[in-house]
Amino acid sequence: MSTSAIEPTYRLEQKRNITGAFPGPKSAALSERRAAVVAKGVASSVPVYVQDADGGIIQDVDGNSFIDLGSGIAVTSVGASDPAVVAAAQEQVARFTHTCFMVTPYEGYVEVAEKLAELTPGDHEKRTVLFNSGAEAVENAVKIARSATGRQAVVAFDHAYHGRTNLTMGLTAKAMPYKTGFGPFASEIYRMPMSYPFREENPEITGVEAANRAILAIEKQIGADQLAALLIEPIQGEGGFIVPAEGFLPRLAEWAKENGIVFIADEVQSGFCRTGEWFAVNHEGVVPDILTMAKGIAGGMPLSAVTGRADLLDAVHPGGLGGTYGGNPVACASALAAIETMKSQDLAGRARRIEEITVPRMSKVAEETGVIGEVRGRGAMLALELVKPGTKTPNAEAAKAIAAACLQEGVIILTCGTYGNVIRLLPPLVISDELLSDGLDVLEAAIRAQA
Repeated sequence: MSTSAIEPTYRLEQKRNITGAFPGPKSAALSERRAAVVAKGVASSVPVYVQDADGGIIQDVDGNSFIDLGSGIAVTSVGASDPAVVAAAQEQVARFTHTCFMVTPYEGYVEVAEKLAELTPGDHEKRTVLFNSGAEAVENAVKIARSATGRQAVVAFDHAYHGRTNLTMGLTAKAMPYKTGFGPFASEIYRMPMSYPFREENPEITGVEAANRAILAIEKQIGADQLAALLIEPIQGEGGFIVPAEGFLPRLAEWAKENGIVFIADEVQSGFCRTGEWFAVNHEGVVPDILTMAKGIAGGMPLSAVTGRADLLDAVHPGGLGGTYGGNPVACASALAAIETMKSQDLAGRARRIEEITVPRMSKVAEETGVIGEVRGRGAMLALELVKPGTKTPNAEAAKAIAAACLQEGVIILTCGTYGNVIRLLPPLVISDELLSDGLDVLEAAIRAQA
């Protein structure tokens, strides 16, 4: 972190502390109440109920304190109760909670759009529209691309995750638990091979060659002149934190531009300093036509955005974009405060520091144990792919066991991946070195127990 950055402040002691067996009695009682009224389709990976959270700590209703290495799936990058976000939300709540921007607009929405025009890649003229969730942003980005191009086909990639609405389920690659039993899905969606370096049949294939493989399939199976949009996560999230080989994204973006295809970067999980840059596409200098954003944008408040070329977004007729809660004023105030915290605390630099601490250590564990096939990711979006020792066979059982062992010691980690065998590390960017190292101690011990 740069020497000029403002240090974060914490309300809760930044220390894990397990007071007894868990789930404790209060969490157990809440689980019983939940079973009586909450749909079974809503699953939770951790069996405790939160009463407070701050910095890198989550405190449950029974007084246990857990190290948070998940950030609510990359949402609370500035911490779960950043003072600036809390103050901004409280101030806005005291004024008004809602008017609907489509009826009586307000400055906060405009300010967020101004910030996104400044922060997103490219110096072209931009426009923004705000929504509530990442899936909503992706769905509207596709709407915009179809409207602007007059075409219908959309390409997504193997291992992709783009949401749970009907259209975004169609774009998502993984069946269980996201798609099974919920079809039929939206039409004119096509899936192409991703660059997945660890699992390529030809380990020598370059990023450009992998992109050309996808391009050839598109041209043969769809036709470039039929394609409205090419949609991709610069680092895939639920699919396993897959970082494509260098050159893959730039080649796809170049080809899309040559053929009048809208290149959409889904930065819902990778955006807002998570990878050590404001956006993951910045690592290779890619300038998308449209970016979709959510998660880390507003410090935990529900907000998402579509930002892109002015000519694309302005091609949609008035009234064609929007939603009752889109760009809610409290969420907008929170976003402006969260962005300021990211700047003042240099959270992009902090993400790079998290990588510097984590990757060498986990790489050593991988070398010594044989149960980690690859350590990958950027910044504070890192992954460990678990395998059967001596092979590349996915080891979902080990990933599940490691997550359970960590929880018993007071560390919350998440798993993901097409094969369910990836541990993903998404700590709040404000986590201290000491707390991160303690969490990694627990994780390392759990991994070594599987060797």
